[in-house]
Amino acid sequence: MLHHNSVTIADIQAAQKRLFGVANRTPVLTSRTINDRTNSQVFFKCENFQRTGSFKFRGAYNALVQLSPTQQKTGVITHSSGNHAQAIALAGKLLNIPTTIVMPDDAPAVKQIATRGYGAEIILYNRQTTNREELAQNLASDRHLTLIPPYDYPHVIAGQGTTALELIQEVEQLDLVLVCCGGGGLLSGCAIATKALLPNCKIIGVEPALADDATRSFHTKVLHTVTNPDTIADGARTPSLGQITFPLVLQYVDDMVTVSEEAIVRTMFFLWERLKIVVEPTGVLAATALLEDIVIAPGAKIGVIISGGNVDLAQAGRLFHQF
Repeated sequence: MLHHNSVTIADIQAAQKRLFGVANRTPVLTSRTINDRTNSQVFFKCENFQRTGSFKFRGAYNALVQLSPTQQKTGVITHSSGNHAQAIALAGKLLNIPTTIVMPDDAPAVKQIATRGYGAEIILYNRQTTNREELAQNLASDRHLTLIPPYDYPHVIAGQGTTALELIQEVEQLDLVLVCCGGGGLLSGCAIATKALLPNCKIIGVEPALADDATRSFHTKVLHTVTNPDTIADGARTPSLGQITFPLVLQYVDDMVTVSEEAIVRTMFFLWERLKIVVEPTGVLAATALLEDIVIAPGAKIGVIISGGNVDLAQAGRLFHQF
């Protein structure tokens, strides 16, 4: 296991320099309705406006730009259900690095199409019968590719941490930051950045109740796993926190909470309607904890990371049918 200082604020600040002029500096949105409803000041950091539609581009580019010339020439491989796949594919295209993506055959068509559109080679597998990590590892050694995991990789974590770094640079003072959690790359990166700049600010990670492995791991201090959880938040279907992210989450995060599937859909609808933004189910996890009163902090300045907006619009229409 890596030492818990495997990623530092200096790494995140260096990542920000690498991303300057390449990644979008995403907007911070506010809503009087939401401030009134929560009795606090809420700042939404909107990574749905990031390149490829999610924060994942930050970590992917930061990882690929630091590879050796030889590694860049032979190319990289990763496994992802979508957002990390698209991020690696675009970063590879920008840096002229060949990319191969191992994707489940049931990944949303829009994510497969977008990933191919950036020039990646896609290798599909069946979730029920194949271990994606093993498949990617075997392909990596057969083809001499560098494996860039979706979250358990220091350069990826440092890149994701620039999300909170930017938010704090813009709003300066925060009492609480809410971040969604899948494999913990975004959560640990944002927690490191926040604690370095605002030591008294609390960090809370949010997971779907159906995929609560990180929450159980956090509270028991023992790594828990889930197998193919059936949550609509596809970015949080990760089996567990990683060897690197688990100790970082334990060290820097103050609490972990979970939200129901129904609450995710309600919040998604509310943000589409009130903020006029397209957000995917995983993207609203942090906002859900606040808007459903799972986290209550009256009078506080609260940062909420909206992680992405890659949603199949037809699927969203079906989800919203009840409204």
